[in-house]
Amino acid sequence: MVMKRYAVIAYDISDDKRRNKICDIISVYGKRVNYSVFECFLSEKDICKLKDEIERQVKKGEDIVLYYYLCKDCLEKKERIGNFHKEKQIVKVF
Repeated sequence: MVMKRYAVIAYDISDDKRRNKICDIISVYGKRVNYSVFECFLSEKDICKLKDEIERQVKKGEDIVLYYYLCKDCLEKKERIGNFHKEKQIVKVF
């Protein structure tokens, strides 16, 4: 069984072209929950690949990409307020 980690990825990129490219990259791996925020379940291999793809696009000193990894206990304490779609997939986080 492949172990997956729950990650929240957020970014602040002022250039439209780079921002759209980063969005396209992350969209392959996770679900957009806000304009610049994604939730993803990622294997270690996916994490490395995603970070590599993003690092090739960001402009150091100008762009910001944040990765927050949540443990099982933290994930269970997640709260949402607003118009969110129900999660269709059940994933075990260890």
